[in-house]
Amino acid sequence: MDYNIIFSKTHAASRAFTKLDKVDGLLKFLADELIKNSELLLAANKKDLDRMALTDPKYDRLKLSPERIANIAEDMRSVSLLDTPIGRILEHRIRPDRLEISKVSTPIGVVGVVYEARPNVTFDVFSLCIKSGNACVLKGGSDARFSNEAAVALIQNALKKFNIDTAMISLLPTDREAAMALLNAHGYVDIVIPRGSQGLIDFVRENSKIPVIETGAGIVHIYFDKTANREMAQTIINNSKTRRVSVCNALDCLIVHSSRLNDLSIVFNPLADSQVVVYADKRSMQALHGRYPANLLKPADENSFGTEFLDYKMAVKTVNNIEEALEHIARYSSRHSEAIISEDAESIELFLNRVDAAAVYANASTAFTDGAQFGLGAEIGISTQKLHARGPMGLNELTSYKWVVRGNGQIRN
Repeated sequence: MDYNIIFSKTHAASRAFTKLDKVDGLLKFLADELIKNSELLLAANKKDLDRMALTDPKYDRLKLSPERIANIAEDMRSVSLLDTPIGRILEHRIRPDRLEISKVSTPIGVVGVVYEARPNVTFDVFSLCIKSGNACVLKGGSDARFSNEAAVALIQNALKKFNIDTAMISLLPTDREAAMALLNAHGYVDIVIPRGSQGLIDFVRENSKIPVIETGAGIVHIYFDKTANREMAQTIINNSKTRRVSVCNALDCLIVHSSRLNDLSIVFNPLADSQVVVYADKRSMQALHGRYPANLLKPADENSFGTEFLDYKMAVKTVNNIEEALEHIARYSSRHSEAIISEDAESIELFLNRVDAAAVYANASTAFTDGAQFGLGAEIGISTQKLHARGPMGLNELTSYKWVVRGNGQIRN
């Protein structure tokens, strides 16, 4: 297959796209179409689910439901209500010689996304890209092949209704050859964003010849401070761990102050109800012995820390002070989301200032690290790097800028 034909069509579509005024209507129409065609999407999704084991951590990510489709549709409507990020005057100045200089936001161009078993990503990426004037090339995983094909067909039908080039979204085959072609599409694709496991992110970073924005992997910690409110801790820890275990903002490791070990059994009651396996270090193991279900309590080893479980599993690390907690996070964090539960203002400020992560929390669940929750409408991913974008990426993060200079015959001496 000549992938350059696909890339060149998408590149041409992005350069020629001038119908930003039609985008809001398109997204509202597509949201309605999602609901109308939910049975079609669910049938395609079932074909994918039937090929995956129920025990696979990716199963929950892959699964669509009427409620999840409704949420996707609502996110698209939310994006339609946001202001366009294109054409904003970011800076403006006039030189003494009356030369007028403006910094103006522009689309990036063509956004490539490599992702695994997340069919909702197809809709999120398209809605954010089209709203920001970008085209997108998608390379989904084989696990979600039928779901993604049905989604892109629905999107392209909507584009036809609005007389917009269907090449504004392209779906590549699921094989490795297609992935390598995308990563080598220099001159056609402007950035590539991987969404998935650390292995996928590493593969994209190591093989791409075009700029990469790293997103996805979340090794998430919560520090249970010596001054923490126990009831608050119980609620936050349970929500961060069990709300949806297969997503990147789910809790992986609880760091507990040694003075609060006796509270663990009470704090962990909801986790036991959800059958969460706890990999406990020596001191927390002693505190939980006989107070947490024996079949769910395992001794931690070095591999228990720095692991993104994406499952009903979590580690526990005991520390003597906040400095030890900060050191543990610095060593094992993926710089995604980190939280402290504390009633001490000084400890909270120390944590928020010292922890190097895209999102840091005080006394709140890490489940909020999400584009829609942050008011972005949806997200194209959660960047864990520092250049260009960090944290949930919405419309503004899908723009670049150019300098526009207006003169009246000025020349430089």
